[in-house]
Order: sequence, then C-alpha cells, then structure tokens
Amino acid sequence: MRIFVSLFLIASLFGCRAQSQVNQTALISKSESTANKPRLVVGIVVDQMRYDYLTRFNDKFTDGGFKRMINDGFNCKNNHYNYVPTYTGPGHASIYTGTTPKYHGIIANYWYDKHEGARVYCAGDTLVNSIGTLSDAGKMSPHRMKTTTIGDENRLFTQSKGKTIGISIKDRGAILPAGHSANAAYWFVGDNEGAFVTSSFYMDTMPNWVSQFNASGKNESYLKVWNTLYDISTYTESGADLNTFEGGFTGKESATFPYDLKALSVENGGFEILKNTPYGNSILTDFAIAALEGEALGQDEITDVFTISFSSPDYIGHNFGVNSKEVQDTYLRLDQDIERLLNAFDEKVGKGNYTVFLTADHAAVNVPAYLQSMKIPSGYFDNKAFRTKVKDFMETRFSASGLIENISNNQLFLNHKRINELGLDLATVQEILVNEIIHYENIDKAYTTKAMQNASYTTGIEELIQNGYNQKRSGDVIFVFDPAVISYSKTGSTHGSALNYDTHVPLLFYGNGIKKGSTLKKTVITDIAPTLSALLGINFPSAATGQPLEFVLE
Repeated sequence: MRIFVSLFLIASLFGCRAQSQVNQTALISKSESTANKPRLVVGIVVDQMRYDYLTRFNDKFTDGGFKRMINDGFNCKNNHYNYVPTYTGPGHASIYTGTTPKYHGIIANYWYDKHEGARVYCAGDTLVNSIGTLSDAGKMSPHRMKTTTIGDENRLFTQSKGKTIGISIKDRGAILPAGHSANAAYWFVGDNEGAFVTSSFYMDTMPNWVSQFNASGKNESYLKVWNTLYDISTYTESGADLNTFEGGFTGKESATFPYDLKALSVENGGFEILKNTPYGNSILTDFAIAALEGEALGQDEITDVFTISFSSPDYIGHNFGVNSKEVQDTYLRLDQDIERLLNAFDEKVGKGNYTVFLTADHAAVNVPAYLQSMKIPSGYFDNKAFRTKVKDFMETRFSASGLIENISNNQLFLNHKRINELGLDLATVQEILVNEIIHYENIDKAYTTKAMQNASYTTGIEELIQNGYNQKRSGDVIFVFDPAVISYSKTGSTHGSALNYDTHVPLLFYGNGIKKGSTLKKTVITDIAPTLSALLGINFPSAATGQPLEFVLE
C-alpha cells in the first residue's frame, strides 16, 4: 500500500511539473505570438489617388506624411487593380476581401439587379434604421457583399475581442472595408447637419464620444476660405488655375482660388461643400484621432482593425480634374493630415505597435478635353444616343420591342422573359448585339456573358473584365470604351476603365512587421488582405484570391 501511495505521489509530482511546463510553454508561446503582432492595423484608402501624385508632388511633401511611409516603410511602385470597373464600392470591397467583384459581388457603386428588376446601391439596406440622423442617410449595411474582410477574420480569430471600426466621408467607404462583423462604421452627412452618422446594423444609439464630436463645432469651423496652402505660383506641378477644364462651385464665376466656403455653402448644399474640399480630409482626420481614444483602439495586446477612407480627393478630382491646382493643394494638405494621423498613432498606440497600409480605390484619367488640347486621343461617349441606337437596332432586327431591359455600367441587360416568349436563343441574341455595337463610335471591345463564363483569360483587358464579371449580377453584354473616352461632363475627371490611368494606384506599408524598401515588381490590389492576414497569422478572407507579398514582411 505504501509503495502504491509513493508511486502515486511521484506520478502526481511529475504530472504537476509536466503540466506546469506545458502551461509555461503555452504562456511563453502566447507571449511571443502577441508580442510580435501589431496592436492596431490601420488601412488608409485615398479615393481617386493616382500613383504619380506621390512622385509629382514629392518635393513639396513634408517629411512626416507620405515620405515617412515611403522612406521608413515599403513602397510597391507598380501596384494595380486587376479587374474592372474601377469604382469606389468595388475598390473598397476588393482591398479588404482580397478578391474581385467576381466573388465578393460588389460589381459597381450602383447596379441593375436583374432579379429584383431595380437599381440597387452597394451599401443600401432598407431593413435597417438611421442612427444620428432623421434622414435615410443611415439606412446602410454591407449585406450585398458576399465574402468576409480581414476585419471579419480578425474578429473571428480573436473571439470578437479585437475591434473593427470603419470611418469615411462616404458611407460605402466606411461600411465595405469594415465588413460584416464590425463594431461600428461611421460616415459624414452634409446638407444642414454636418455630422457623422451610423446605422442600426451596428448599434441602437450613438456613442457619447461621437455625439460630443458632432456637437463640438469642429466641422463648422471648416466653413472658411479655402486658399492654397503655399504660394500658388510655386504649384508648378499642375496646370493653370484658370482654364476651361474645371467645374467649380455654383455662385462663383470661375474655378479659381480662393473659395469662400461659408458664402458658397448656401448654394452648394450647406455642409455638403466640405466634401468637395481638402477640409473633408481634415474633418475625417479629426474624427479618426477622436475614434482612437473613443473606441480605445490599440490599447491591449489583441489586434484591432481601423479602416480610414479619405473620400474628398474623389469629389475634388471629379470637379476640377487630375491636373488642377485644387488637386495639388488637396494632396499637399492631405500629406499633413497623414502626418497628424501617424503622430497620433505614435502617441496613443506607441511606435512599433501598429501597422499601416495606404492605397487607393482607383485612380483617374486626365480630362479628355485637356488631352485633346494636347493632341492625345480621347473623347466623350453619349449614353443617351447609344441607348436609342441600340434599342432601335434590336426592334428592327427582331421585329419586337422590349428586348433591352437596362443599360448601365458599360453593360447591356437583356429581357430574358421576352426573349423566351419570342422563341429566340439567348446566346445568339447576345452575339448579334456584340457584332452590332462593336462598330459604334468610341466602343473598342464588346463581349458576351458566354465568353466571360466559358473562356479563361490570363492577360490584358479581357482578364480584368472577367475578374469583374459576376455571373449572378452582371449583364448579358459588356463593352469597353476607347482609351481616354469617358461618359461624363466636359469638365472634371472620372474613372472606371481597365487602363493604367485608372488601375495604377499607390501601395505603401509601414510599421510593425514591415521591411524598409521598394519594388517595381507588379502587385495587385487583392494582395493586400492576404499580406496582412499572414502578418497577423489569421485566416485569409473567405474568397481571397490574392497572394501574400512576402518581400514586404520582415
């Protein structure tokens, strides 16, 4: 009996020691795994930022903004979108899901839903309520996005202990990056409100810190004169201030500096005018810094995800064009806002405790009217004339009306029910339509859904179209404009194509786990989420097709 007790005690002792060693090993392993991870991952998306803004305006940037990220981080100089259309909604979804519209389903900002028979908005949701506004501006959610984001995967990995917060001036710029399981997404409403709002998808009442920010008067303080940050004569990297290629504001005769925003706000949507100025970026920066403290981001060893989307550069580019003094001033001011953000991360999260990436949801073309003045092939596409011509052709060719159901986003949607009633073969009708419109002025290419579904493209514009094609949501025929041809006004810039002026955007990585360096190797936008997933040691977003950029990571 004594022998048995002794053996039991010895076994228990060794068992306790073994268990103690296991516990210590687990603690050490946990300590190492969390110590090497950033406490905060920050995604910065600049709406409508061309890559060449980094190089064109480089000499006038401060050392603490873009240059800090470039010099102390990693610069992917040949980064591109690998699908079309290059719009805001698909761009933000693709950055954070690591895949293209083919899988995540956000095929445009607005699109024709052929099952509902109606136009839908990428973030619109009639089943939720507005929080912080009496308008419908808060009736938004990510429910149309089919896949997870990196924020979702981090929430799953951390058992919902890691936060995800998304902020932007645009609702879709806050909602789609934050994902489905986000703690919150906030966006800015202009008009007579000038406030950040949210949706009942995330919460029932607005947090105190947001209400306090909205009531602080900060947003109203930006209704002031917008003049150039530096002497306008030094803005030699952009075109003349007075030209015929810019839109401007209602109530001001010319699109030239300075702009009295308080006076102009009366005829330009009240606080809405701030979205069209660099002060929209400054407001968002103020709000981001408030969110750091209000949401206690990066304050423990469990990684949080913070998505920040600067929307104002897109509004300004659409209004004034990519070669304008207004765009140059916007980026010189944004550089200072980026510096403010990085300094706030240093102070509130700690140097070495956070990781940041910066990219864009798309770039933009030069104003075609300006390109024409430079004898560069370009032009404008008349959508109304195109619709009339196509419908007339179909009625004549098939002796029937109602065959075209919708034309939008460079896609033609056929009325399948009508085609069946007439006993027509759908594939044949699609092919006849392609063979017709390919001869129209300013149309360079056209494809049927059969081609998108059956072929496998690995290069060129065709690959990008296929990556943007979603079998359930896309149309029957897809067409492509000639280079630098847009469906837009004769002033201001736009985007959406598969050409370099729309696809080539910055990609900068900085901070915890990131090497210093640069590459001219081609990277694609869908590589961002897998790279961050690898850095955090978490699962890739559910449909990610991109690859981790190993050369970026330490």
